Amino acid sequence: MASSTTTGVPQAAPAPVAASAAAASSAAAAQPRRSFGQVFGSYFYWTYRRGSFHYDVMVTLILLFIFVAPRFWDFGAKPTTFSNYAHPLQVVASGRGVIITVQAADVSVPPGASLRQVKKALRKAIEPVTGDDVFVERWQTVTDSQGNLSWKIWAHR
Repeated sequence: MASSTTTGVPQAAPAPVAASAAAASSAAAAQPRRSFGQVFGSYFYWTYRRGSFHYDVMVTLILLFIFVAPRFWDFGAKPTTFSNYAHPLQVVASGRGVIITVQAADVSVPPGASLRQVKKALRKAIEPVTGDDVFVERWQTVTDSQGNLSWKIWAHR
């Protein structure tokens, strides 16, 4: 039976709840289940909307990898030890790179070494400070106020 409002226009009665629930379940049944490969492919191409269940699963897996992987995966990152140096290094930044002063006792340059061997030994001596991607531009030997012989090395990336 139709109900009326205060204006006297008849309105239809609301549809029963059971009918709308049946329509929703038949719509869900019409969509086939996706295979594991399809779900994995949609994870790989990141096709889910933000806030959905699968989006939350993907973010959780990424966070787990970030925080758990370093405990089980050896990335080879080891701190450099400065135990080779008996004397402190002096590092000064210049316009093109750095100027590093190293005590001659801390650098192993064989007597009568070629320029290439000296450059290689100096680069190895400053590597813990500058990293391995450095170019030794020039060098000179200097004597400090106590009479100690030192290498002054100009280097840049």
